[in-house]
Amino acid sequence: MNRTGQEYRKKYPIIRPTIVKELAHGIAVSRLARGVGERMELPKDECYELSLAGLLHDIGKLELAKYVYGKENETLIIEEMRYVRRHSELGANILQKKGYSQKIVDMVRFHHENCDGSGYPRNLTREEIPLGARILRVCDVFAALTADRPYRKAFDVKTALETMIDEAKYYDVGVFMAFMNFVNEEKLETILDTDELEHSLSELVRKGQITIAEFLGEREAPEERE
Repeated sequence: MNRTGQEYRKKYPIIRPTIVKELAHGIAVSRLARGVGERMELPKDECYELSLAGLLHDIGKLELAKYVYGKENETLIIEEMRYVRRHSELGANILQKKGYSQKIVDMVRFHHENCDGSGYPRNLTREEIPLGARILRVCDVFAALTADRPYRKAFDVKTALETMIDEAKYYDVGVFMAFMNFVNEEKLETILDTDELEHSLSELVRKGQITIAEFLGEREAPEERE
């Protein structure tokens, strides 16, 4: 890699995903998505699917990591970014092969679409985007903003919400209002605090007691009790 590429990478580091970080982020998104779904009074089975899709929405990044990251001769930055943008499609394909419902597959495939058509992979707009994916989009952004990243510290909740309001054109209005109601009424510390969870997951991964494959088996929604 030339000097310009090295300097660029140092200034704008590409995230190296790990099982622990992705699962912790997925659990935060899962909790948020289920809460928003319940605020929108969606059926219990749909809230369950939202929760599961939230957990697995970035599963494609872990598969992608085998091809993009950790090479002796690293690829060009622009090529890397193109590959990273494939993670939603790749994740959806993985889940489809594993027998997940089409709703969950579509949520994962389209969770980076924006209502103004600026997202990926298909540049869909508004109702073209499945409702579940619109919910995941909002929850994914909030969970990312309120978590530490290699290139910045976590935003506090107030700053994260202000940032999202400034970018409201990306989100479904009804979903965003339900999300705002949820975060203003719930104790977000419990939902967003994944430090202890990351530590526990790290120990399980270190001991070889947990792998990402364990999260890819077929899952069915629990039967509703009378």
